[in-house]
Amino acid sequence: MAIKSRNICADGKREMTIEEFKRWLKKFDADKDGRISRDELAEAVRFSGGWFARLKARRGVGTVDRNGNGFIDESEIKNLAEFAEKHLGVRIFHF
Repeated sequence: MAIKSRNICADGKREMTIEEFKRWLKKFDADKDGRISRDELAEAVRFSGGWFARLKARRGVGTVDRNGNGFIDESEIKNLAEFAEKHLGVRIFHF
């Protein structure tokens, strides 16, 4: 399952809107609880072709999990989008 987006930039980053990013991310919510766990984020990284999926997932959850519950919920998705732009090879448009 690859990240589907409208464009791929000259620098190789996939471009998508924040809504497309949210829809893509929901595909990895294995238990359908509306939150993304570290393991679910690792799957997303792995399926997007990323290396060191577990390390990036641990860093991602640690960086964006503002309430410290160990999950990324709807209120933290914007923070995850910023993390993804820096570390996961995507460019997200905020319209």
